[in-house]
Amino acid sequence: MEITAFVETLRLEGGRLAAAAEEAGTGAEVPTCPGWRVRDLLRHTGMVHRWATAFVAEALTEYRPDGGLPGLDGDELVAWFREGHERLVTTLAAAPPDVRCWHFLPAPSPLAFWARRQAHETTVHRLDAESARGGTPAGVGADFAVDGIDELLCAFHARPRSAVRCAEPRTLRVRATGAPGAVWTVRLSAGPPVTSRTGTGAADCELAGTAASLYAALWNRRPFPEVTGDPSLAALWREKSGVTWD
Repeated sequence: MEITAFVETLRLEGGRLAAAAEEAGTGAEVPTCPGWRVRDLLRHTGMVHRWATAFVAEALTEYRPDGGLPGLDGDELVAWFREGHERLVTTLAAAPPDVRCWHFLPAPSPLAFWARRQAHETTVHRLDAESARGGTPAGVGADFAVDGIDELLCAFHARPRSAVRCAEPRTLRVRATGAPGAVWTVRLSAGPPVTSRTGTGAADCELAGTAASLYAALWNRRPFPEVTGDPSLAALWREKSGVTWD
């Protein structure tokens, strides 16, 4: 996907997140994030938006901690979230393609990284806001979902900090049905997972479903649509794959 497509997705998803949060109310529980209420979701995502904006807007080439969570609530919190989201979208849309700044996953450029990462960050948390609101959630496009699965498997969990490990080598396959070529083989061991974009060879467990359903499931927002083989590997993913903010 192009940077402009990620920025447009970020714009749409942030608006959906804010709308769902308003409908649910900031005191509503977030079923997909046990222990969180909508106020926690808005504070966290709004903080991440401002943190990301600073790297691009100020061309920061070294890591900088986030600015912390606000004490706002209710309508003031929703307005604060919308303001930070709008500034992030505007910053990414206006940034020069060759801007140099800190980023933490492989990408064609720092701008490509931040546009992609914030589009997925916001989409996953939009799913959270909709879980608090209830009703029918907005869809996730197949191409975008495939990209998000790829980022999660090939980038996030390629890092040394990934906790998805097992004592003996095992193989997990992820297959997005209806999306040609969207298949990944994840080799698990005592070290970080190693993922290849291939569907060849035997697998101990396969997770299959539409790209959108797998996207939500791999981010632990929905059950896995279909599990074949050893279910303990699906359980391992569910238990150990969470990406936390620290």
